[in-house]
Amino acid sequence: MINSPPPPPPPPPDPSSLQLECRSRRETGVCQRISQKQQPNKQKKKMDAENDVNGGEFTWKISYFTEQDATKLYSEAFTVSGCEWRILVFPKGDAPDHLSLYLDVPDSATLPNGWTRKAKFSLSVIDQANNGRSVRKETQHDFNASDSDWGYTSFIPLTELHDRAGGYLANDTLLIKAEVYILTVTPPVNIQPARPTDKFDSYFTGLEELVNAAETNSVGVGSSSCHQDGALAAEIPTLEEVEKAKQSLKECLSDLFKLNMKERLSEALSTLSSARTGLSPEQQIAIETFQANFSDFTSDFLTFEQDNAEFELHKLQKDRRFFTMKKSHETHVLYKQLMDDLAKEEEELKRKMEEVKEELKRKMEGVKSRRNKLLSDWEILLVDSEEAKLGYKDELKKLAEAEEKKRIAEERMSRSTTAWSNLKAQFC
Repeated sequence: MINSPPPPPPPPPDPSSLQLECRSRRETGVCQRISQKQQPNKQKKKMDAENDVNGGEFTWKISYFTEQDATKLYSEAFTVSGCEWRILVFPKGDAPDHLSLYLDVPDSATLPNGWTRKAKFSLSVIDQANNGRSVRKETQHDFNASDSDWGYTSFIPLTELHDRAGGYLANDTLLIKAEVYILTVTPPVNIQPARPTDKFDSYFTGLEELVNAAETNSVGVGSSSCHQDGALAAEIPTLEEVEKAKQSLKECLSDLFKLNMKERLSEALSTLSSARTGLSPEQQIAIETFQANFSDFTSDFLTFEQDNAEFELHKLQKDRRFFTMKKSHETHVLYKQLMDDLAKEEEELKRKMEEVKEELKRKMEGVKSRRNKLLSDWEILLVDSEEAKLGYKDELKKLAEAEEKKRIAEERMSRSTTAWSNLKAQFC
C-alpha cells in the first residue's frame, strides 16, 4: 500500500486578515463544564521568569477531543505576572467549519471597576507529528470588563484539524499553547477578594455615622428654635389709657403665628395709633411703622407660619425616619453579632473537620500498615505453598515409580511363590 505524501504546510497568515479575524467572544450565562470523558491531567505551567517576569506560557492538553459534546471548554487558570488567564475553545467552532480559540480573563467579575490589562499574546494548535506545521497566531488587546476575552473565531478549519494525515489530533488529543506578555495593568493585580460581609459592614458603618451625627445635631436645632421664640416674645409696657389695646396687642404678639390673630392685631394697632398718652415716643414710632407696612409684615408672618409648619412637619418626619434608621442600625448590630457567631462556628467546624481528617488519615495509615503486613505474610505463605505444591508433584511422581516397582515385584513374587509351592508339594 502506497502512502500518500502529507499535505504541504499552510501558507503564513496575512497580518491584515488576522486583524479582521481577531475578535471578542463574550458570552452570558453559566459556562458549560468539560465532559467527564475528557479527564484532563495536571497542566504544565511554564513561566519564563528568568528571561522576562512579564511573560509566560501555558500548554493545555485536551484528551478525547472528538468525543467532547460541550459547546465550549475552558482550561484551568494560569498566572502570568500576577494576572490570571485561561484558554477558551469551541470544539465545533464558534464560526462555521472552523475551530474558535480565545484568551480569557477568568476573574473579570471580581476585579474592581475600571480595570484594564494590555497584553500581547499568541495562541497555537500544535501538530504533534510535525511541529513545523503547528498553527500559531499572534495579536494584542486591551482586556477590560466589557472585553474580557479576545481571540480568533476562525483559527483553523475543522477539516484540516481532523485530517488523519496531520498530527493535530494524535491519539484523539489536542494540544493548545498560549504565550502571554503583559504590557500594562490598571489597577494593580492581586487585590484581596472582598468578603461576603464587607459590603454589609461598609453600608451600616456609614449608617452608624449618620445616626451619631443626627443625635449630636438634634440638640442644636432645639436651642435655635427656643431663641427665636424668645426674640419674638417682646415685652410691652402697660399704661391705663391704652391698657386694653396694649393687652390685645400683647396677646396678638404672643400668638402671632395664628391665622385668627390678624384682625385683633389690626384693631389693637388702630387703637394705639390714635392714642396720645400712655405710649413712649419709641412705642409710637414702632406702632406707626408697623401699621404703615401692616399688609407686608402680616404677609411675611403668615408665610413664616406656613413655612414653619412645613418645617415642623419635616422635622417630625425626620424624627420618624431617624427612629427607623436607628432601629435598622440596632438590628444590624444584632445581625453583625450573628454573623460573627456564624463565622466562629464555621471556623470551629473547619477545625473539627481537620481533626476528623487527621483521625481518618491515621486510621487509613493503620489500615495500609495492616494490609502491607498481610501482603508480606501472604507472600511468605505463597512461597511455602509453592514449595509444598512442588513437593507434592514430586512425591506423586515418585509414588507412581514406586507403585510400578511394587507391581513388578509382586509379579515376580507370585512366580516365585508358585514355584515354591510346586517344589514343596513334590517333596513334602
